[in-house]
Amino acid sequence: MSVRKWARRASVPLLLALLLPHQVRAESDTVRIAQPYGLVYLPSYVAVDQHMIEARAAAAGLGPIKVTLTRLSSGPAGSDMILAGDADLAMGGFGPALTLWDKTRGANKVRGMMPLDSSPMFVVSTDPRIHSLKDFTDKDRIAVSAIKVTDQAITLEMAAAKEWGWDQRFRLDPLTVSMSNPDGEAALLGGLSEVRNQATIIPFSVAELESGKAHLVMSSNDVMEPGSSSTVVYVSARFHDANPKLYAATAAAFEDAIVWIHAHPHEAAELYIAREPTKQGVDWIERMIRDPSLISYSSTPRGMQEHADFMYKVGTLKHKPTNWQDLFWENMAGKDGS
Repeated sequence: MSVRKWARRASVPLLLALLLPHQVRAESDTVRIAQPYGLVYLPSYVAVDQHMIEARAAAAGLGPIKVTLTRLSSGPAGSDMILAGDADLAMGGFGPALTLWDKTRGANKVRGMMPLDSSPMFVVSTDPRIHSLKDFTDKDRIAVSAIKVTDQAITLEMAAAKEWGWDQRFRLDPLTVSMSNPDGEAALLGGLSEVRNQATIIPFSVAELESGKAHLVMSSNDVMEPGSSSTVVYVSARFHDANPKLYAATAAAFEDAIVWIHAHPHEAAELYIAREPTKQGVDWIERMIRDPSLISYSSTPRGMQEHADFMYKVGTLKHKPTNWQDLFWENMAGKDGS
């Protein structure tokens, strides 16, 4: 039978599927999210538990979407999942986000989807001898969620450069040990570990400071512009390029989650407690959500260029972004960022 006769008998959809398969390939029906613990990741809990991704996907004409969430000890652990293809979205501080951007320059590059908030990092100690950076000795240990590349580790380098000069920027690095934020809190408040200092985020820092056992040594606001973005959602080209509608729907859902938190702080606190139970209760979490000195939820990039410039200068990054827009996908292009 000739191709012409066969084509007349075949259905048009079948013929198109055989001849033009690349034009009918469907987008993914799954969004896999990986994130650490902490109140800075609240928008992710809201987007997932309020089914905002599914709602945005449906509005975009996509079919049913399955959303999964995996919680990890640190941002770099999420980076590993992105690189392995085991997660579509990962979250961490600006340090892991910029490090992954720097390492993935090829076809499967990784860029930021958006920041989630600005929230200071606090160095907290239960050692009565330590009240400033100058009090640390080579026998002391400072817990950070991961050494060298996390916001906590980078902030300590910024602080060391400010305190002792540029040549001493790595002075505190040998004191840092990798420990998740929850484990660091347990070590400090339990009093059974050699680790008596922690560079950490809320709510862990607040719990430590309110315990009566710990005191504040320094804040990231002491060495960087207050209001700088502290948490970033980042996505590889593997997901972004193959799923343009689903990517846009997911980004819109995270924007929706931030708006929802501002409108419903008590309900947002309830969602957080359901995910990360704490003995202090819902009202304690809500108080932090409402306190702009502790956290401000926003998708506008702040201080990202400053962060990248410092990391490039110290050698953590091998490439320097031309501007902050280089660090993000196209949905951030219209933001008044820095």
